[in-house]
Amino acid sequence: MKDCKFAGLRAALVALAVVVCCGEVLMAQFEGPQATDAFSSSGQATVGGKARQYKVEHLPASSFPALPTAVAAELNQRGCLIPQTYEAHGPENVIHGSFRRPGSNDWAVLCSVRGTVSFLVFFDGEVANPAVLRTAPETSRLAPNNATGKLEFDWGIDRATPEQLREAQAGIRPRPAPPDHDAIADSTIDGATMYWLYSGSAWSVTQTTE
Repeated sequence: MKDCKFAGLRAALVALAVVVCCGEVLMAQFEGPQATDAFSSSGQATVGGKARQYKVEHLPASSFPALPTAVAAELNQRGCLIPQTYEAHGPENVIHGSFRRPGSNDWAVLCSVRGTVSFLVFFDGEVANPAVLRTAPETSRLAPNNATGKLEFDWGIDRATPEQLREAQAGIRPRPAPPDHDAIADSTIDGATMYWLYSGSAWSVTQTTE
């Protein structure tokens, strides 16, 4: 009889453990994006009051072999994956240019960690304190992809030459002085573009509607 009581107690404890574990699994299914593979996440997002499926594709830092070793190591240390837009035809959202001053060797990256994207700039390969220009949840940077019927990532960054920035400044009065180094084009697919220019010790932004 004593053995039966212990057996019953063990069974109850096992059942309780199963309930707790299952509860954790169920909570995970409803909290945040779900990893569909090592470099993708998916879930539901509400747009216009309706729930829609979304998917975000990512690439690891190793997909960008031109990255300086120290910058790649810092991205890996942070747990960064690089989100890709649904129009990507090759690895994107890691860019190189002279963003600090003429001739400087700088890198800008969209770094996604646990569903939050940070727009980082590493000046001259310095990794200790990258500039953080913007931070946003991945789910706030989604747009419909008509090819798949899903919401997918639509935020991209590109190098902008001084000539490209000068053209974007054409409608500004008084018109700023011509830039002498690269800027960063911060865009959404079929949306507005912001140009980030570093001068002196601060960033300025030129906003366009195309």
